[in-house]
Amino acid sequence: MAEDLELWDAICDGPVVPMKTIGEPAMTVLKTRKEYNDADRKDIEKAFRAKNILVCGIGPDEYNKVSACQSTKEIWEDLQTAHEGTTQVKQSKIDMLTIEYELFRMMSPFRTCILDSPPSSMSSTL
Repeated sequence: MAEDLELWDAICDGPVVPMKTIGEPAMTVLKTRKEYNDADRKDIEKAFRAKNILVCGIGPDEYNKVSACQSTKEIWEDLQTAHEGTTQVKQSKIDMLTIEYELFRMMSPFRTCILDSPPSSMSSTL
């Protein structure tokens, strides 16, 4: 379970890039592969495994959309946008559905008999 959470963190947080601090004044630079420690290797392995899981779980159409992505975070965001749309698209869909619902309520021929009262033919038999 903890491993799953770590893989999900790799997807949401983006890649872990091993860095080191050198010089005076201090500067942060990339580590070379020879300088990686066990923790760096573990983080890189998690990112690789998470990317592999995402890529293996999609079809060829989605793969073509995300094949240029460098990180799991980029892949996840592209897939999210492709399947759910952007926040603006989602809000537009909600607005359209709200308007359609309001129009339905206003224009429905059954509105009077369903929402207001039974038809006059039924009330005479009651």
